[in-house]
Amino acid sequence: MTEPGARAAASTDEPSGERADRPAIAGRVPAPAAPAALPGARRTGLLVTLVLGGLTAVPPLSMDMYLPALPQVTAALRSPAATVQLTLTTCLAGMALGQMIVGPMSDKWGRRRPLLAGMVIYVLATALCVVATNAELLIAFRLLQGLAGAAGIVIARAVVRDLYDGVAMARFFSTLMLISGVAPVVAPLIGGQILRITDWRGVFVVLTAVGLLLTLLVWRRLDETLPPERRHPGGLGQALRTMRDLLADRVFSGYLLVGAFAFAALFAYISASPFVIQEIYGASPQTFSLLFGVNSVGLVAVGQINGKLLVGRVSLDKVLGTGLALVALAGAGLLLMSSGLLGRVGLVPMAAGLFVLMSAMGLVMPSTNTLALLRTPHAAGSASALLGTSTFLLGSVASPLVGVAGERTAVPMAVVQLSCAVLALVSFLGMCRPWQRRGDGPAHSGGERTRL
Repeated sequence: MTEPGARAAASTDEPSGERADRPAIAGRVPAPAAPAALPGARRTGLLVTLVLGGLTAVPPLSMDMYLPALPQVTAALRSPAATVQLTLTTCLAGMALGQMIVGPMSDKWGRRRPLLAGMVIYVLATALCVVATNAELLIAFRLLQGLAGAAGIVIARAVVRDLYDGVAMARFFSTLMLISGVAPVVAPLIGGQILRITDWRGVFVVLTAVGLLLTLLVWRRLDETLPPERRHPGGLGQALRTMRDLLADRVFSGYLLVGAFAFAALFAYISASPFVIQEIYGASPQTFSLLFGVNSVGLVAVGQINGKLLVGRVSLDKVLGTGLALVALAGAGLLLMSSGLLGRVGLVPMAAGLFVLMSAMGLVMPSTNTLALLRTPHAAGSASALLGTSTFLLGSVASPLVGVAGERTAVPMAVVQLSCAVLALVSFLGMCRPWQRRGDGPAHSGGERTRL
């Protein structure tokens, strides 16, 4: 991988009338001179792409590979199921909080050092999970695992921002989705196969090995992408001021809310779909696994269509708006079907609605990340932290809401999904205001800085 090169062009994704009211985030740090490219970019391109994808896959691997082992953990540690469930909650909370810590650190010290430190701690925490003797220790180690694992996802986004602009950044995020989108599909399957040959501790042995491999690859192959002249001075106070300035940027905050609400709709599906498909519609676990896999493939496939065919030809804002409209339409259809207003419907129409909702996320997620990070060239780590933390927090709020009406109706899931889609659309139209932007061309932004 190379150090970021000179910008090919200035971003045109910024509204012509907003420069005066946009916070002077970049003004706090002098614009850097373009550093020279490092040698060997062509040789390490594919490997570095896989490493970044692997880093973004750490959270779903850490969460979903462990799911099949929950009953076994409950029995082995002789703890109530509610206590063992906290091992999931604390890991998710750690990933949310960890991004807020690591993101600003990477803006101050560069990407490599915080990432390597986070991955080393992740490996140690995961190894400690293997030898946990009671639920309380496992909960503590899972919290540490989440805190450290957050370094991968937040710094991976920041690295992409360091290296790419505009069209190239959107395409690269779509490529990362191909890698990270597969993780939630295969993780439970891998976990189940591990349990066939060993016990729940074997899951953490495999996660430790994965973390160790990624750590070694980061150490050997991932060069620093944030040169010293682009780093932020100061400590905690400076980091907080940077985040305050980012949140004061109406357009950035709009994209942040769009991404967070869209992820909440997705998380509502992940939390409720096992219950809805198996308990309400009577599908077998195998049928549920098949449908879950098909929906995940739809998300990945649409993400690739977006990256290969749409980006560069259609405005990123138009792609995002189309994706949000499809999510809202799918949510409305699911609500009509689950409420009985369309009569009694079977599994196939409901599965089709969920497929549309999931697939549309392939348009929403890469576009949201790209458009938000385009506004933060000098604070990519802090911006990435805010984006990641907001999605995890809203996702964790949406999860319990889908079960508020008990186990006999899918209406809460559909209500949460439609509400989140509407709130995302309102944030997009009310705060991002894409029609005010200049340069309504295909790119809506600058070109590629360098190639991985």
